[in-house]
Amino acid sequence: MSVAQAAARPGPRVPVRAMAWLLAIALVSAACHAVAAVPGYPQVRAAHRPSDSVFTDRHGEPVQTLRTDLLARRGAWLALAQFSPAMRELLVQGEDQRFWQHAGVDWSAAARSAWANAQGRGATQGASTLTMQLAALLDADLNRPAGGRSVGQKLRQMALARELESNWTKAQILEAYLNLVPLRGELVGVPAAAAQLFGKHPSGLDRTEAALLVALVRAPGAAVVRVIDRACALLAAPPGCERVAAMAERALAPGPRSAITGESLAPHFSRWVMAQARPSTAAGKTALAAWRPTSAAPATIATTLDARVQRSARSALRAQLAELQGRQVEDGAVVVLDNASGEVLAWVGSSGPGLSDAPQVDAVLARRQPGSTIKPFVYLLGFEQGLVTPASLLHDSPADLDGGSGAFMPRNYDHHYRGWVSARTALAGSLNVPTVRVANLVGPEALFERLDALGLGLSEGPGFHGLALALGSADVTLLQLTNAYRALANGGRWSPVRGAMATGAGTSTRRVADPRAVFQVTDVLADPAARATTFGLDSALVTRGFAAVKTGTSKDMRDNWCIGFTDRYTVGVWVGNASGAAMHRISGTQGAAPVWRTLVQQLHAGRVSRAPPPPAGLVRQQVAFDGGIEPTRSEWMRADMAGDALALLQQRGEQAAQQRPVGIASPRDGSVFALDPDMPSRVQRIVFSGEPGNWWLDGRPIGSGASLPWAPWPGKHQLALKDTNGRLMGSVAFEVRGAVATVAARGAPEAVRKVAH
Repeated sequence: MSVAQAAARPGPRVPVRAMAWLLAIALVSAACHAVAAVPGYPQVRAAHRPSDSVFTDRHGEPVQTLRTDLLARRGAWLALAQFSPAMRELLVQGEDQRFWQHAGVDWSAAARSAWANAQGRGATQGASTLTMQLAALLDADLNRPAGGRSVGQKLRQMALARELESNWTKAQILEAYLNLVPLRGELVGVPAAAAQLFGKHPSGLDRTEAALLVALVRAPGAAVVRVIDRACALLAAPPGCERVAAMAERALAPGPRSAITGESLAPHFSRWVMAQARPSTAAGKTALAAWRPTSAAPATIATTLDARVQRSARSALRAQLAELQGRQVEDGAVVVLDNASGEVLAWVGSSGPGLSDAPQVDAVLARRQPGSTIKPFVYLLGFEQGLVTPASLLHDSPADLDGGSGAFMPRNYDHHYRGWVSARTALAGSLNVPTVRVANLVGPEALFERLDALGLGLSEGPGFHGLALALGSADVTLLQLTNAYRALANGGRWSPVRGAMATGAGTSTRRVADPRAVFQVTDVLADPAARATTFGLDSALVTRGFAAVKTGTSKDMRDNWCIGFTDRYTVGVWVGNASGAAMHRISGTQGAAPVWRTLVQQLHAGRVSRAPPPPAGLVRQQVAFDGGIEPTRSEWMRADMAGDALALLQQRGEQAAQQRPVGIASPRDGSVFALDPDMPSRVQRIVFSGEPGNWWLDGRPIGSGASLPWAPWPGKHQLALKDTNGRLMGSVAFEVRGAVATVAARGAPEAVRKVAH
């Protein structure tokens, strides 16, 4: 044989498949050196965040499960033993039969895939093992790229799989895959899919359910018929696939899915805590400090809530609303705050399904008119500025005041007037007219600024409300108002409320009121004798220990409030309708107050609340009222207003009490009255008052006496008062503006209708 022949003789043939196999091994081995270290199993497990966060109370008890990630649905991380044997077995059978034997890459399967790809049999194919699939889930660049993975990405995936097998156990790899694999739609992981599709924990999945989930692994968005075929193949029982088909049709039917079930004691509060998430700061770092709504929230969020107090508040509210059935009221809300820390102990935003037509509305944050619950802050300013003291006399009679944008005529809730009363009696008894007189002294601007400093966040300025601000015309939330009363409980220091448990220093406070004036207001609100003339001695406001409390009712009985505090807690209650509809004859002591008292009694079941000590600068002084206007008593007075200053105030009050109105006392000349089309005509009356005599309106006699109620009609009018001899005692001009079209319906005489039109 010549050299040429020897050279031309073919040597041993190397199979192409083997060459492809050897090349793949060489490339993967080279890639392993270039791959960064894969994350460890503890790191991956710790980074897992379920889409539903569990909110716990201050003692660690779950109070609410709430979805906090809207991009995907994930369950809590489960250990491998918590997945049913059928689920573990069928996953390996369907996705990676040699899982327990290979070291991350199934080289025989890879060689077959490489040979098929080299022969050009369709698109690029792969032979991904479960470890390779997990590697792709952990690497964002490899996780289901559009158009499939390139050769380079495939080699990187194989290299990562080798690294995983070197650092993780097989059990850890399988466990992580079961928790992280994307399935149908937004479902990620078997725990979420089992709960959403079958209403089960993964430990309870049978072979049929497990087969359907494994069928979704390869093609999560496949048509139902393809999922059924693959599941039947996995079960190797095509004749018995009727059950598989029925279950798949039911589980994979389009439509909304029910939420993952869990505790639901405080849904509104938990949403508020989520909304309060802020960046971490040096002071007051919270469990939510690093979380944003665009990222996953912590799996467990510790809150300030007390589950026991929360259940008591919800139970008391629902029981009271059940008692009020037939009175056109279905909604309510409760807030309980810790005085010292501002932590929320209870937050009931709604009476809930079954009672409310709007259970999703959070009435704790809804803006409503607070009515008389604003009055303590009016007197607070009056006491601070030295304009009045708790012993000062105020005249309770129909008033015609300048409201800033026209005449303002406050009227008492019960339409009765008591003449001269002390500021203590006026505040405790919730008298409207004396309150507005004090507001007129301090001014709407000062009152607005104080309410703003107390965190009420009024949307309109003082000029918009005028003196009506003193009677609660501005909308506030129950949370804001309760926290403002908490400032009174803390001697005039305000701080924000807290819902998430803090791990650092507390929030700073600011002084918003003179502690002496705060104590005087608190002493009045805690005085059952002072409120007895209006509420009686045995109302729902009476408690066993110290408590300062105030009720309020808004226009047309749309809102009913009771806010008060003890030495440790501040409790706020609102009762009404989320729709804004009026209730039927429900006052503050009938609606919200019973809930308030029930909670206060429960909060202090083992310890009686004690009154706060007086601050420096106050003295106790005996006060006597001439003429028996009110019984003699002792009052807390500012030291700089005691003695001679008090005597001067009393002297002025006595002199004013002895003065009698001359001629026409009300209305004043030039007054303008506005009719309210939303109020029944029977409650819209103008009271003419003055010396006893005969009343003439527009030249016609209309009645006699010291006072005369009159049903107004629009137009400009001339009012005259004459004595029995016809001598003119006084004359004023005033105007009524309002709904002209409704005058005839009120039954006005023909002559009146002609004037009106």
